[in-house]
Amino acid sequence: MITSVLVANRGEIACRIFRTCRELGIRTVAVHSDADENALHARVADTAVRLTGAAPAETYLRGDLIVKAAIAAGADAVHPGYGFLSENADFARAVVDAGLVWIGPSPSAIEAMASKTRAKELMGLAPLADVTEADLPVLVKAAAGGGGRGMRVVRRLEELSGALEGARAEAASAFGDGEVFVEPYVENGRHVEVQVLADTHGTVWALGTRDCSLQRRHQKVIEEAPAPGLSAELEEELRVLSVRAARAVSYVGAGTVEFLVAADKADFLEMNTRLQVEHPVTEAVFGIDLVALQLRVAEGHALDSEPPRARGHAVEARLYAEDPAHDWSPQTGTLHRLTVPGIRLDTGYTDGDTIGVHYDPMLAKAVAHAPTRAEAVRKLAGALERATLHGPTTNRDLLIRSLRHEEFTSARMNTGFYDRHLLDLTAPAPDPYAPLAAALADARSNGSRFGGWRNLPSQPQVKRYATGGEEHEVHYRHARGGALEAEGVRVVHAAPDLVVLEVDGVQWKFAVSRYGDEVYVNADALKALPRFPDPAAQHAPGSLLAPMPGTVVRVAEGLAVGAAVRAGEPLLWLEAMKMQHRITAPVTGTLSALHVSAGRQVEVGALLAVVEEEQ
Repeated sequence: MITSVLVANRGEIACRIFRTCRELGIRTVAVHSDADENALHARVADTAVRLTGAAPAETYLRGDLIVKAAIAAGADAVHPGYGFLSENADFARAVVDAGLVWIGPSPSAIEAMASKTRAKELMGLAPLADVTEADLPVLVKAAAGGGGRGMRVVRRLEELSGALEGARAEAASAFGDGEVFVEPYVENGRHVEVQVLADTHGTVWALGTRDCSLQRRHQKVIEEAPAPGLSAELEEELRVLSVRAARAVSYVGAGTVEFLVAADKADFLEMNTRLQVEHPVTEAVFGIDLVALQLRVAEGHALDSEPPRARGHAVEARLYAEDPAHDWSPQTGTLHRLTVPGIRLDTGYTDGDTIGVHYDPMLAKAVAHAPTRAEAVRKLAGALERATLHGPTTNRDLLIRSLRHEEFTSARMNTGFYDRHLLDLTAPAPDPYAPLAAALADARSNGSRFGGWRNLPSQPQVKRYATGGEEHEVHYRHARGGALEAEGVRVVHAAPDLVVLEVDGVQWKFAVSRYGDEVYVNADALKALPRFPDPAAQHAPGSLLAPMPGTVVRVAEGLAVGAAVRAGEPLLWLEAMKMQHRITAPVTGTLSALHVSAGRQVEVGALLAVVEEEQ
């Protein structure tokens, strides 16, 4: 019987596994990098073991160090979570060779399926060898791992070599394996998958379908179970293929078989030999705990001959610290507060935690379950709308708008959803009264400048705030008796944390929180600005500023001061949160300054280079 489990992972998935272990009375062991020393998963575990370093290659990808940590902490089993080494057969073998229980499929099953190239061969498929114009568009894809890392869509043949190089580098950084392959890219298909669970006694469960079509950069954003709109024949075909894939490699434990569905036809993509990020929607629909079942299977227990019956519908949304309106750039900083009421929230962060640059920017997974799809979607959108998210920019507004988009509510979405709708879904829509509410709350938190004795109203007070990419100037007055007044509204109530305004007879409530110059009014994030801008803060036209903190991993070959560049030409590559981001020339002209080189770490807003526009 398993008594102590080390989770060879971090963040949300480590916390989620620890939760089940605690419920079962199993002691928990965390591993953490130096960057994660105070991370939530390290704090909530019974025991934590340090892995010296910060980069994944030095820490969470070092299987030898993790096995040593398990032995040192007295663990008798290892759960890999997802990502990192979860689909690494050598790591699984090392765990077993050390006399520990591996909570997952056998190393041979991982070898057969974890490499997407070998999995395709097993299913009678093969990647493209020599790509021609007729094959375009194609997808360059990492053979190991998942989560959208090491993936590039290529639409022009001359872009292929650069895509291969970038995908190899990203895959090696994320998974420790730079192998990539090329396959046809199907435009606007649906990403549908089947959850399987198998024991050592020959039983294989196929736990329904999931739709994961809403993706950005080939990484899932919103998932649901069951996948809507599939014919009974197609559902049965997916079930049969998934069970066949599991049996072909004598699979044990939880896994997922993924398909691309187009025109009621299913194409096999891969089998993920691990727990998926989106497993909570299957748990909600089937009323099970997949981690608890993984532990039981690892202990040798048999599954029931048939899986439990599915009930209702579940939808999951991934909350990311990222800015969808600016090329999905990851965001860092202090997470002041995170609450999502009334639904399941799986997270690796809590109030006051720091979101750093080293790992995936996912903050949490919000999951809603209801009797019908429409009710589950409405429940999730409503919970996200009422959520309190104070800290770095997130994709919360995008998620709400996506869930309420007609194409999604009518279940007509596919993997091209964000390609078509991103501009509309990220259009700024700040509350026009949020800056005024912030100013009135600030006036109350600082105390009225004038007492109730004053018989004449004061001169207008002025405050400036930035929100929604724009600057706003608001005016208010201190009136008789200490009241506050503003033009066009009636100030019903004003306190440091709550402002109530009446507009055309309707009262609107504004919850206000402040952290330095960061102000949050309901769901709007504002920045308090000085009344008179500092001229020294201005940058020359054509300045390239770092959109996020990270490391300069590459500078374009031959790039130097004086070089001629074209608008849109890649100049630098920044790596942050396991993804590489291109920094391109804003205009056609001459590179007049270059302030960085490969290997240099930069903070957000750092001046990277300057391009003088061609006159």
